[in-house]
Amino acid sequence: MSSILDLFTQSSIPSALLFIFLTATIGTLISKIKIFNVRLGIAGVLFSGLAIAHFGVIIDTEILHFVRELGLLLFVFSIGLEIGPRFLTSLKNNGLKLNSLAILIVFLGLGIAILVKYIFNLDPMVAVGLLCGAVTNTPGLGAAQQLATTLPGTNNINIMSTSYAIAYPFGIIGIIITMIIIKRIFRISVDNEYKTYKRTINNTDKNIEAISIVVSNKNIFGKTISYINNNTDGIVISRIKRGDEIIPASDDLVIESNDLLLGVGEHGSIDKINILIGEVSMNTAIPIEGNIAMKDVIVTNRNIAGKSIGEIGIYRRYPARITRIFRGEFEFLPTVNSVVEFGDTVRIVGKKSVLDEIADQLGNSRKQLDLPNVLPIFMGIVLGIIVGSIPIYIPGLSIPAKLGLAGGPLLVAILIGNVGRIKKIDFYVARGANFMLREIGIVLFLAAVGLSSGGGFIESLVNGGYKWALYGVLITFIPIFIVGIIARLLKVNYLMICGLLSGAMTDPPALEYANSLVSSNAQSITYATVYPLVMFLRIVTAQIMLLVVI
Repeated sequence: MSSILDLFTQSSIPSALLFIFLTATIGTLISKIKIFNVRLGIAGVLFSGLAIAHFGVIIDTEILHFVRELGLLLFVFSIGLEIGPRFLTSLKNNGLKLNSLAILIVFLGLGIAILVKYIFNLDPMVAVGLLCGAVTNTPGLGAAQQLATTLPGTNNINIMSTSYAIAYPFGIIGIIITMIIIKRIFRISVDNEYKTYKRTINNTDKNIEAISIVVSNKNIFGKTISYINNNTDGIVISRIKRGDEIIPASDDLVIESNDLLLGVGEHGSIDKINILIGEVSMNTAIPIEGNIAMKDVIVTNRNIAGKSIGEIGIYRRYPARITRIFRGEFEFLPTVNSVVEFGDTVRIVGKKSVLDEIADQLGNSRKQLDLPNVLPIFMGIVLGIIVGSIPIYIPGLSIPAKLGLAGGPLLVAILIGNVGRIKKIDFYVARGANFMLREIGIVLFLAAVGLSSGGGFIESLVNGGYKWALYGVLITFIPIFIVGIIARLLKVNYLMICGLLSGAMTDPPALEYANSLVSSNAQSITYATVYPLVMFLRIVTAQIMLLVVI
């Protein structure tokens, strides 16, 4: 019995682990509680740790420091793997405008935080904590704390966590209030915004839909399907309706008068198809029937992964064709040069009799997909730690900056997530495994932060800390309100503005509220568009502020 009591009264490794996981358990339960239809989210773990530490538990500080750094490293690395595939694409087209607005929010917040520090003569650690809490960005806090441990003359680093915790709640509430204020100022109808967004997205150039083409250009008569697919971008023909017969679109199939070509195409290619082939109808509901079928297949054959559609050659060997490739949340139209990766889902249309054989060749094994691929995790973290230790000399700073244990692994993870593979080494990590890694990392980090900071939380709050909440309000509200107004004046859809504000503050609870306004993917898509770049900037700017104000 005394041994069990020792767990709660004496400092030891088992005692430290007990309190860390107790904090994680209670905090996770708190995170599920809804207040006014908004969850506190994973920050419940932080407040759980603060509460437990307030009652005087004894935990070895070295163990807490190790757990905090390990949790942060796992969290930011998993984020990098997740955002890597869409990092560059998020900067293109409409994403350029949205990311520019998000960048403005980031640097306005940084500027206001620096002003608040000097106007109110705040401790540098407090000011940086306020910045991270006001923008609800935990990785930024971790990066700043990790950097602070390497700087000469820094002390009382834990107060950074305290000011973060004080500013965090309004960081969530402030975004939601801003959405409501903008809606009121411009008298916005959410239903009308949804209808407008739907019309816009349906006309997007890269939007893929089923199409049918009535062949009217006589120059196409006598040409093969191979000629069509290889000489017309933005289209994949999967079958032909000839009279009452549906024929698989094999490469050598010759097109005849009155044929109806069926397949998929991109909106941006419709005008060109109309001229070159014939009249196009979009989103046609012509069923796949008879001896033709469709099958979605997961690529789990590592000998196939990394090869192009042309190299795999399904369309040459079978009366079937790959019509779409799904990678994560992205869908794109395949060409002969499109490369399929491990974990991709490909849609195949062709003769029923050959689809199972094609699926076997591509793998299509969920069991294989779920097997852990730990190599990219360990290799990436090793490279990330090395990259994070490289000094970066910035003019005007007395000491070189470093990306540290947050920025280094994040940058490397983004790169390998974007590349996907190097020769025969693929960096695929199952989404479920990556999400579990991310959740474990952030829970460990917040539990350690809360337990190491909770002893002085109430004292700091009473002795002037309540003012920090007001300073945090300025850092939260001013940037997103200004940019929200600018975005609306630029005629950005209100649903996209909600996603923009949530993504620019890397705030899932705010996104949850935005999604509750109307059943639309506009909010989530915009959030995902700005999130990769903003997450990177939040981590870097937290460190920049520390170096500027220290």
